[in-house]
This record gives sequence, structure tokens and C-alpha cells, in this order.
Amino acid sequence: MFIQGILNWLTLASLTFNSHKHEDEDPLKRLGNLTPYRVAPASHKVEAELPGDCSVDRVMLLHRHGSRGPAGSVEVALINSLVQTLRNGHDALQDADLPENLRFLQTGKGYESHLVPENLTIIGREQLFSHGVEFGLKYPNFTTETLLSSTTQRVIDSMYFFAQGRFGREAEDKDLLTVNDIPGPVSWITPWNSCPGIDWHYASKVANEWSNSYLPKITERLNVLLPYGVSFTDNNTHGALYACAYDLAAGYESPWCDVFYEDELADFEYELDLTMVASVGYLVPNNAGRVMGSVFVNKLINRFSNTSGEAQSLYLEFGHDATIMAAMAAMDLNKDEPQLSPEELRPHRRFRTSYQTPFAAQMIWESFTCKESFNGPQIRLVLNEETYPLQTCAETKKDSRFGTCSLDAFTRANKFSTDIEFNDDTWQAACGARTNVYQSLNHQQSFGYLLH
Repeated sequence: MFIQGILNWLTLASLTFNSHKHEDEDPLKRLGNLTPYRVAPASHKVEAELPGDCSVDRVMLLHRHGSRGPAGSVEVALINSLVQTLRNGHDALQDADLPENLRFLQTGKGYESHLVPENLTIIGREQLFSHGVEFGLKYPNFTTETLLSSTTQRVIDSMYFFAQGRFGREAEDKDLLTVNDIPGPVSWITPWNSCPGIDWHYASKVANEWSNSYLPKITERLNVLLPYGVSFTDNNTHGALYACAYDLAAGYESPWCDVFYEDELADFEYELDLTMVASVGYLVPNNAGRVMGSVFVNKLINRFSNTSGEAQSLYLEFGHDATIMAAMAAMDLNKDEPQLSPEELRPHRRFRTSYQTPFAAQMIWESFTCKESFNGPQIRLVLNEETYPLQTCAETKKDSRFGTCSLDAFTRANKFSTDIEFNDDTWQAACGARTNVYQSLNHQQSFGYLLH
């Protein structure tokens, strides 16, 4: 009886473990920064709730826009090229003996893309509205008269739908502003607009080095399955991977997602992570990613230290995945040692956009005080509904247990950022802030897919 009970327990434990493993390793929840919104996996082993004697007194939200269509000319061109290749081979596909996961190419007109570039999708609108409702339920006593976004239309739209969810009809009385309405030489939401010296080509170079190593193998596999008269290029394969992600972003079940093996989707995810880490993260030449992120860190510290001149308890702001990742890089919160490289896939990396900046990502900073549990003002980061441990400033066992740290310790730990001022020597070395800003904006438009 005892042995049977042990066996039953082991069986249940095995099923539970496998269930969690399957959920965490679902490849469609790992599509890099193109992943539909997901709660971050609880992998940091910190307490989800603060002690009962603690109360939050200030909240600063930075929200990524919701799911959107393809951004930039590169992604659009890849998907369009895929569609054209399939149209050209339509007759050959009709008579082919295709495996089950490719037979969707034989139905109707085959695969057609109805994605609207750049725009917030209906799923994106729903994400932001729902997050507004959930935010109001979590922080019912916090309010503000002003919301702030970047000038990109999908971000403005995201701010609008969040406001509708959080405030309902009261949203009509709120000031929905963009960074252009805020005076100052540099924005913490779009610091790259003041970093004209950044080399956007570099991120493409790093990502291409990796994609050139993994795409040919997939293309070769697919071409074995396709009939004579239909031949994929690596660009077509790339377009199909993007179609998988963007179909999901639009709310569709993408047939392309079933075409790829799990390890192939993992290669695609790694490519997207390399793009981000080399555009605003740790691989950016001259440390420009972290320097840009310092603007957000300094704004956060000033607000929570009551030195910003802004007397309010709630900040609702909307930007991009690049905004979040640059800030995290400035704080060394997701740094890998050794750094990520296009020479090999790093499966257990800390820098992971599918966890940290999926579509509609939510970075919530809380300032709180306690009667006994902690001394003085404290700070906590809740990233996509999970407490993200502030390991760089944790000084006590209780800090590690709750993933928090004192505001003083946080400020000291972020000396990299607090030592930087816009247009100082460090900024100029990284960004060339005194060069032609118009030239920088032209580069951003050419490489818009890097600023998601």
C-alpha cells in the first residue's frame, strides 16, 4: 500500500513536471519580440506579493504597444516575396502529394497575407484594453490626468485603448500626449531620436550572420517536400517564419507555425534576440544601447526620489520594446556572460525578448514603504505580471526573497546611469549627439524594423 502510494505520487509529480515543461517550452510562446502577450514564466523564485505591512505609494508604468502588423520594409518584403512564390507555383502545388502540414497550400488560393503593416491589430487593441482594466483593478487608488506615448501611431492607439480600459468614459477628460508635447532635449521613451550616431546597420549584420547559418538548412528541408516548379529561397523561408508570428499577432491561427520544427522556431527566436541586443542592448558599439537606456533610469530615480519636480503618484507611459530593453540593459538586469553571439545559440540566456518584451509588454515599477518589513523607501519591478528580481542592488536575504531593494541601494547600483547627462562626453562618445539629427531619422526609417 505504501509502495503503491509512492508510485502514484511519483506518477503525479512526473505529469505535473511535464505539464509545466510543456507550457514553458511552447514554441509559439517563444517568438522573440513578436510573441503575443504572455505572462512571464515564474522562473526567478521570488515572492509574488509584498509583505502585508507594506504599501505602494508610487507607480510608473512603461507599456509596449500591442500586437501589430509587419514593421519596416524588410519584413513586408519577405512576406510578400513568399506569397508571390506560392502564387507562381499554384498549379504545381495543386497536383502535388504534400505532407499534411503543407496541404493548406492547396486550399483555395493557397496562402494569402492580409496583414496590415505597422498598424495595431484587433488583438493588439484587445490586449491594451484588457491591460487597462487589469491595471485599474490592481491599483484602484492611483490615478493621473496625463498619459504619454511616443509619436508612432500604433503606440498612440495603444495609449488610447489602455485609457479606455482603465478609465472608461473618464478617459475623454484625460490628456493623451506624445513626447513631442514634453519639453526637453531627450525623451526617456524614444532616446534614439537623440542618438544620431548609432549604427543601425550593425544589428542587421549580427542578425544576418546567424540567419545565414540556420535558414539554408530549413530551406533545403522544405524544398524536398515541395513539388517541381516550386522552389523556396532562404528569403521565402524567412518570410514564412515571419508569417507564422504575424498571423498570430493578427489573431489568426497560422498554418506556417506547424510547418517548422521546434528547434527551427528557436533559431528564429534567437535571431530576433540578437537583433534587439545588437540594436539597443549589450552588443551595441560604444555602449550606445545602455547609454540610451540611462535616460529612463534617471527619470525613474528622480521620480521615486521626489527630485523630478513632478508631484504625482502614477505615471502611465507607452513606448516600444526598444524602450524597455535599453532601460534593462542600462541596469544590467538581463546581461549574459559571456555575451550573446551569432556564432552559437545560447538556449539558457537571460536576454530573452519573448519573456521580457512580447507584444503589449508591461514594465511596472513600484515605490513602497513598510511598517516593519523594510526600512525606508523600497523599489520593485513587476515585468509582465511577474516580479523581476533586482539582483544588482539586493543587499539582504529579504531583498533576494522579494526581488526588491532599497531606493538608496538601487540608486547606488545604477551609477552608470546617474553619471550620464545628455550631451556630456559619455553621451557624445556613444551617440554623437552633436551630429546631424536629420540623418539619424533617415537611418531609423530605413531600419524601422529594429525599433519595434
